[in-house]
Amino acid sequence: MKIVLADDHAIVRSGFSMILNFQSDMEVVGTAADGIEAYTMVAKHKPDILIMDLSMPPGESGLIATGKIKEDHPDTKILILTMHDDEEYLFHILKNGASGYVLKNAPDEELLLAIRTIHGGGTYIHPKMATSLVREFIKKDTTSQTEDPYEILSKRELEILPLVAKGYGNKEVAEKLFISVKTVEANKAKIMEKLNLKSRPELVQYALKKKMLDF
Repeated sequence: MKIVLADDHAIVRSGFSMILNFQSDMEVVGTAADGIEAYTMVAKHKPDILIMDLSMPPGESGLIATGKIKEDHPDTKILILTMHDDEEYLFHILKNGASGYVLKNAPDEELLLAIRTIHGGGTYIHPKMATSLVREFIKKDTTSQTEDPYEILSKRELEILPLVAKGYGNKEVAEKLFISVKTVEANKAKIMEKLNLKSRPELVQYALKKKMLDF
């Protein structure tokens, strides 16, 4: 199976590539340092599997990239490799189209099992996280969906909000996302209106509360 590996640390990409290329049924055909590069590699190589870190600053986060890649390249299955042991991340990862979730501190054997499981059409979740997933689905079913930014904000707004909360100016956000300053300004206004926020400090507090600055 053809694999693309995305992680912002070169040494991690190198180490995992060695492990995967040692397997008789796996080949790493490309690597990426952020979500934008991951999208490019998937478009170029059409891999069976994309293994992607969730946190890849300062480029596009794995969570945002997952949704884009799954929408444009549905045949590529996505396995998230992350340090985040949190059901909130797990819920949104699967909702955005990933087929599996493995913690970075898991043994090599678990990573290989996860890859083979999702390649065969299954979904891989560490057993202890499966219970958290059920709990999170129950919570989502009993609370207001309008409080969830992933339900009420567009993909573009989800890209812009964390950058604004981190202190980037309109021009910097525009350059990072390859859009115009006017587009940034328009989307910022929509974000504030949708979330009923009145000031930038409120936006920062909201982003922190929703763990949108951890990516």
